[in-house]
Amino acid sequence: MAGQGNGPRSPTNSLGLSGTSPAETMQELRRLACLLYLWLPQLQCEEPASTSPEQVHLSYPGDPTSMTVTWTTFGRAGSLVVFGPDLGAGFIHWARGRSTKFADGGPLHRTMYIHRVTLNGLIPGRHYAYRCGSPKGWSRVFNFQALLNGTNWSPRFAIFGDMGKENPQSLPRLWRDTELGLFDAILHVGDFAYDLDTNNAHVGDAFMRKIEPVAALVPYMTCPGNHESKYNFSNYRARFSMPGGTENLWYSWDIGPAHLVSFSTEVYFFLKYGKHLVAEQFQWLEKDLQEASQPERRKERPWIITMGHRPMYCSNNDLDDCTRHESIIRQGLHGHRYGLEDLFYKYGVDLELWAHEHSYERLWPIYNYKVYNGSSRAPYTNPGAPVHIITGSAGCREQLDPFVPEAREWSAVRIEDYGYTRMQIFNWTHIWLEQVSDDQNGQVVDGIWLIKEHHGPETWH
Repeated sequence: MAGQGNGPRSPTNSLGLSGTSPAETMQELRRLACLLYLWLPQLQCEEPASTSPEQVHLSYPGDPTSMTVTWTTFGRAGSLVVFGPDLGAGFIHWARGRSTKFADGGPLHRTMYIHRVTLNGLIPGRHYAYRCGSPKGWSRVFNFQALLNGTNWSPRFAIFGDMGKENPQSLPRLWRDTELGLFDAILHVGDFAYDLDTNNAHVGDAFMRKIEPVAALVPYMTCPGNHESKYNFSNYRARFSMPGGTENLWYSWDIGPAHLVSFSTEVYFFLKYGKHLVAEQFQWLEKDLQEASQPERRKERPWIITMGHRPMYCSNNDLDDCTRHESIIRQGLHGHRYGLEDLFYKYGVDLELWAHEHSYERLWPIYNYKVYNGSSRAPYTNPGAPVHIITGSAGCREQLDPFVPEAREWSAVRIEDYGYTRMQIFNWTHIWLEQVSDDQNGQVVDGIWLIKEHHGPETWH
């Protein structure tokens, strides 16, 4: 599954500039020139319109016979992907897509072209080699494995949030794990680059280049965080390609024996972009969960897993929403409208994945501040409420977040290391979750089996 080339690192060149490639060095030189031009308005700042593809990443469009390839150019170019079952056979297939011109909202209003091509007719489980671009320039060759079909297989994930361009401590280990074929998909639970729009979106470009060695090999599935908010989340909405036609803000997809739901916690906090989004998302969530929890659907895919950026519970020592007893995410806006805890409990959501706090915290099964362990010896076997995992310590410029001295009664494990979570949905009854510490050289510092013989709200205590 490995792509060719070097892993993510940041050497310093003879000019003292930090970059991962000559192309990134040139980007930084252009950035410095543009900063100079801001002080000399009589000059014009125009980047060379490069048509070479960069920032290549994959996403899952919802069909195991398909895969979407997304990349960026800075000049107008075609949107083509050539691919084949392996390098020896050559690129015997091709697919054409489209590009969208995106203008960043910063002072320079930098423009770029985001290209999207969906490959169809893939054979589930087969390995493919591909490259993207046009006659004006092609990417290097990457590889991916088409996802398996059906429900009788065990998908594997890396899960994390809050990874920046600066101090992305977990990224080299994530890259190595991906090269080893340990993941079928990545779940990035909000907060990218810190921030995608910074410095007229140059930071966003640099971050997308950094994650390419991971994101070009496996589907990189996302949800928005608070650090994506600038210019109405425009950089986030433009750069990623999630299924569902909702500009990546909320969507759901099926994989193996699970139904995964991604949503935006940020609609509750950035009301200036439209209060109607809170109601629209809530109505969409209820409809999606209602359909996923129908007996015939739940028999086929019993696990319902959600991911959203800001958690409804946490025991960190800050003033974030989750530290408040009546958190907005848990209880909703004024008058307890559109709260998510009751909604997720109503439809029997099994596992809730969060980030935002720069730490790792595993909660006991919880509803309305009450713990509902399956038993004292096996708390996560047939629990009486959803399980929450907070995993926001992948690494960013804001460093790690401390906890309050005394753990809450509903908090099971708290870890202040850089790292990420691995999850494998083994079958209809078993999920394995473990936390990898990058500070401790990849050691697994926490792990649980979540075991449910029956699913659905009728199993709650």
